[in-house]
Amino acid sequence: YFGLGAYGAALLVKALGVPMELALILGPVVAGIGAIIFGWFAVRLSGVYLAMLTLAVAQIVWAVVFQWDDFTGGSNGLTGVWPSKWLSDKTTYYYLTLGLTLIGILWLRRVLFSPFGYAMRAGRDSPLRADAIGINVKRIHWYGFVYGGVVAGLAGSLFAFSKGSIAPETLYVNRSIDGLVMVLLGGMQNLMGPIVGAVSFTWLHDTVARNTDFWRAMLGGIILILVLLFPLGIAGTIKQVVEHFSRKSAGSVQAGRAS
Repeated sequence: YFGLGAYGAALLVKALGVPMELALILGPVVAGIGAIIFGWFAVRLSGVYLAMLTLAVAQIVWAVVFQWDDFTGGSNGLTGVWPSKWLSDKTTYYYLTLGLTLIGILWLRRVLFSPFGYAMRAGRDSPLRADAIGINVKRIHWYGFVYGGVVAGLAGSLFAFSKGSIAPETLYVNRSIDGLVMVLLGGMQNLMGPIVGAVSFTWLHDTVARNTDFWRAMLGGIILILVLLFPLGIAGTIKQVVEHFSRKSAGSVQAGRAS
C-alpha cells in the first residue's frame, strides 16, 4: 500500500497533470482501493496461505510496474515528481509531513478506541466469541485492511514527493519485510509500538550503513538481539515495566492505608 500510494500520486502528477496537493489526497485513495481488493481475499485466509497470498500480490504488482515502461517508467521509475513551489523548501515539506503524520496517528488512535476498534480487537483475540455476539469478524478485518492501506498510501505519497522520483523497488517485497521488522522491533498490539519501531529501525539503518560496508549483516544482527532482549518489542517492554511499577506503587499505598 505504501508503494501503491507512492506510484498513484506520482502517476497522477506525471500522466494526468494533477496538482501535487490533489495527488497527495488521491494517492491514499489508490492505496485504499488496492486494500479493498486485496483485503477481500486476505480476510478469508490465515497462516501460511495468507503469507503466500501477500507475497504473490506484492510480486505481481512489482512485476507489472517494472515491465510497463510506457506508463510507469519500467525499471527507471518516474522522475521529476516534485512538490509545489510553496513546499519546495525542505523545512516546509518536513513540517507538512510531520503534521500529516500526527494527524494520521491521532486518527488511528481514535479508530482504535472507538466501538469499531474494540470490535477489531475482539475479533483478533477471540474470533469465535466475537462471532457469537454478533460481530462480523471478516467484515471488521476487511475494514481494518482499508484503514491501514489508506494511511500507508499517505506515507507513500509523501515519500514520492520528498524524493522527487519513484522506482519499482518501492513496491518490492523487501519494503513489506522492513515494515514487519519495524512492528516486531517496536511491539505489537499497541499504537506506539510501530512508531517506536519505525524510528528505531530508521535510526539503526542510517547509523550502521554510514559506518560499515557490511551494514546489512550488522543491522540484521542488532535487530535480532533487540528482538530477543525485548520479546514484547521496545514499546511493549517499556509499557510492561511501567505497569509493573504502577501496580507495585498502588499496592504499597493500599498497604499503608490498611496499616
